[in-house]
Amino acid sequence: MGFATDAIHVGQEPDPATGAIVAPIYQTSTYVQEAVGQNKGFDYSRTTHPNRQALERSMTRLEAGTAAYVFTSGMAAIDAVFRLLRPGDHAIISDAVYGGVVRLTTQFLVQFGLEFSFIDTSSVEAVERAIKPNTRMIYIETPTNPTMKVTDIAAISDLATSRKLISVVDNTFLSPYLQQPIKLGARIVVHSMTKYLNGHSDALGGAVVLTQKEDAERVYFIQRSAGSGLAPMDCFLMSRGIKTLAVRMAQHDANGISLARFLEDHPKVRRVLYPGLPGHPQHDLARKQQSGFGGMISFDVSSFAAARTVLNNVKLCSLAESLGGVETLISHPASMTHSSIPADVRAKVGITDGLVRLSVGIEDVEDLVADLDQALSHI
Repeated sequence: MGFATDAIHVGQEPDPATGAIVAPIYQTSTYVQEAVGQNKGFDYSRTTHPNRQALERSMTRLEAGTAAYVFTSGMAAIDAVFRLLRPGDHAIISDAVYGGVVRLTTQFLVQFGLEFSFIDTSSVEAVERAIKPNTRMIYIETPTNPTMKVTDIAAISDLATSRKLISVVDNTFLSPYLQQPIKLGARIVVHSMTKYLNGHSDALGGAVVLTQKEDAERVYFIQRSAGSGLAPMDCFLMSRGIKTLAVRMAQHDANGISLARFLEDHPKVRRVLYPGLPGHPQHDLARKQQSGFGGMISFDVSSFAAARTVLNNVKLCSLAESLGGVETLISHPASMTHSSIPADVRAKVGITDGLVRLSVGIEDVEDLVADLDQALSHI
């Protein structure tokens, strides 16, 4: 079946008991046993429940994995992946990764004997040089948040396989509609489902999609033991969002390239970071491993004062954290999503004070152009 068909039907089958086209929300904490040691496949909702199982089947199919587990947030999913490591292990991470990952690793997981190096993963050579005897994982975002660097998934995955390392790809920015890392050789894929997979800014969730049985068993053990599995209502909302993923992503993609071109030609914009533009350093790679460029754009207006002016004068775009919803969101990474990263580190990886991040929604693109144009005119 095609992607859109799978998104609508896998894990979204009609309720066998009633024929309801939308399966019910199993809003229960526990399940009555038929006899001691005998149940109908469910015993307690922390362990699993029908809505979670259905969503996990859907994610497994869409990302071409062999198993998937869904969590209370994207960060809970990422934390579960890092818990595949053991004290003394070392992981390589993309240098411009989401600020929450930097906070999780450098301020929390290091307390458990883990070691992390932040490397420009768009350079396969730099990643190879960073591998140590105790390296166990290479974790990449592609494109990176918010600098939009693209990493060669196939090359990094091949490198990881040759060194017996775990390769992990955060696919949040593109969704499985525009990029499928497992088909390029990745061992694990993670998502903040809060973003494009849900698409409606009304629920939190994370996903881990796996290809190897031992990883899957360990991640499920972590989910069950820590009680971090996604609740029934949130699973329902995620499943509902996934049904329209294909049509939404097509519109995000179309609007994204239109706005990127507009911003590239605007006199008040110093630079635009968007892999869909021919001038992007990894444009050819993005065309090769992605089926589109998506709706995430970063652009630099040279100073914090100029960025603040733009952010305070938009009318249609909403000033808010997060991304991937049907509505256009605009943010200032240095003071919002990446504020937990020290200023010198932000500067080193290209998160300047003048950088603005745009999550392009699915509104009429002419209205978005007009809003950004009038906001930029205030600089």
